[in-house]
Amino acid sequence: MNIDELTIREVRELTALINLPSGKIGHPWLIGKDYAIRTVTMILTGTLISVDESELVIENAAWVADTGRFSEFLKEPTKANEIEPFPDGPVIVGRNSVIDAFQIQGKLRLVK
Repeated sequence: MNIDELTIREVRELTALINLPSGKIGHPWLIGKDYAIRTVTMILTGTLISVDESELVIENAAWVADTGRFSEFLKEPTKANEIEPFPDGPVIVGRNSVIDAFQIQGKLRLVK
């Protein structure tokens, strides 16, 4: 079998055989969703636009310097005490620095 000659149908069949849901091959990230990403030094928020082996790329990004009560931030990220937006454009996050991440509702783009 030459992997470069596989049809889409054959790729789907192979994916089903190894129990990887379509669209999630190799990682649990969902492109186009808004995430809060806790790294070893800070929390970043943004819309996920790309995932590769060693990096995530987000846009509409912000650094959350102070979440306030973390459990409240998990429920309503816009209530964070301090938010610093990045300039427009992509922000690259090293996947090795990620501690955890979760989907959020809404973008944190106002300075607070």
